[in-house]
Amino acid sequence: MLSQVKAYMQKPIFSKAGRFLKQPNFILLVWIVIAIAVSAKQFLNGSFNNYSIFKYTYFHALEGLNLYAAYPNEYLDTNHYGPLFSLLIAPFAVLPNFPGMTLWLLANVLFLFFAIKQLPIDKQKISILYWIVLHELMTAMFSFQFNISITAIIILSYASIEKEKNFWAAFFIVFGTLVKLYGIVGLAFFFFVKGKPRFILYCVVWSVVLFALPMIFFSPQFILDSYSDWYFSIAEKQSLNASLTSMQDISLMGMVRRISGDASIPNLPFLISGILLFALPYLRIKEHKSTMYRLYYLASVLIFTVIFSNSSESPTYIIAFAGVGLWFMVEPRPVPTYVLVLFIFAMILTSFSPSDIFPRFIRNEYIRPYSLKALPCVLIWFVISYQLLTRKFTQKINHQ
Repeated sequence: MLSQVKAYMQKPIFSKAGRFLKQPNFILLVWIVIAIAVSAKQFLNGSFNNYSIFKYTYFHALEGLNLYAAYPNEYLDTNHYGPLFSLLIAPFAVLPNFPGMTLWLLANVLFLFFAIKQLPIDKQKISILYWIVLHELMTAMFSFQFNISITAIIILSYASIEKEKNFWAAFFIVFGTLVKLYGIVGLAFFFFVKGKPRFILYCVVWSVVLFALPMIFFSPQFILDSYSDWYFSIAEKQSLNASLTSMQDISLMGMVRRISGDASIPNLPFLISGILLFALPYLRIKEHKSTMYRLYYLASVLIFTVIFSNSSESPTYIIAFAGVGLWFMVEPRPVPTYVLVLFIFAMILTSFSPSDIFPRFIRNEYIRPYSLKALPCVLIWFVISYQLLTRKFTQKINHQ
């Protein structure tokens, strides 16, 4: 039976369709059409609160208002992005809502598409990776999430180091950090940098430039005060997220807290243990020369960033799922059964669980209350950590 299905799928019509679906231009068109459709749907439904938060950071900066205070007449929740973000959003904020939010979404989507294209893997695998992340990308789109661009920033930090473009690697790391702290994880690739002193110098220069840049457009004292306000805003958000009912904390710690019913369980033991396990493979210095080893580390970084953050919410998982997809695509073929099972598990529970494809009862009674969206990514991250510690990557370079 299986052989008959396989033979049927190999008919010319299916082969041509398969080749067409792998065309980057077609995939890009699909991404663009979906982004425009999502923007139109959310605009018509009046469901663009995150975009409103982003938009008003620019206007609040112009007026010298606290960027992190609550403004219930303008939007729900509060802003948690760095002062530099107020400048980044400006070109979109000055436009009417629909064109502004549409162009914002397109900019994020195109940025991620470009970033994935820079990965040092086979073009066919990149095309498949585009499809793998699409559903999770849509989840982020519906919230107008900047996490789409954070994913791109982390990938480009890595890709720039791979191409020995330290100037741009430093830019992406510093830019991502000053906009949203997640960008700092790009420093995880420091051990792969060639010309470390110059890279450090570039990081210092970009830190000064990007820290001061908003001061050209807004009051210097206001920006300095905003950095202080940003720190307290993040600290407050961390404490609020570590609850049993928030929409955040979809993380390893969140799963433990919510399954146990104990909101007082601290983050620190998890973070220390996670960082130690994350850093141990660096000791395998001989493996650093392997592209495969470094790609696995990129996958690890993308997943680690999310599963060890109690600020993680469902749309944040575009970052982690890019890591899951990358890991699956760079695994030597044929993939082991456990790899395939974990990948399918992640597609079902992580990617599809927030959508209507998944039974609502299970989603509302189990997935959300216990942060189970994080579970497949947690398991895959532990597998990647084990692989980084044990696999002889220098013997697998040809499997790229």
